[in-house]
Amino acid sequence: MSDSIPGFAAIYRWRVRPGMEAQFVEAWTRISELYLDRHGSLGSRLHRGPDDIWYSYAQWPDEAARVRAFSADSLDKEAGELMREAIAESLPEIVLEPVVDLMVPTRGAKSES
Repeated sequence: MSDSIPGFAAIYRWRVRPGMEAQFVEAWTRISELYLDRHGSLGSRLHRGPDDIWYSYAQWPDEAARVRAFSADSLDKEAGELMREAIAESLPEIVLEPVVDLMVPTRGAKSES
């Protein structure tokens, strides 16, 4: 594995209560931005699958960085509660070992006019 590829990635999956999708997205966004801005996350993406399962893909420099971030108590407690309230079921996470990274960075990217 190349040193330039993040060393830890995970997929998180949830079933969201009907009618609470917007609340879930807002809460997920608030929490994910804190992980990104303050806790070493390399970013994440949220997707809704055709099976009505919500998927989040997140990258971290290594597993230790994720463990430190998840144990931090400075996250948005209100957003955490809103997210938990919106989740009908949390499915087991899937831990991935990145091998090749061809993702195009999009956060803060300027569009060409």
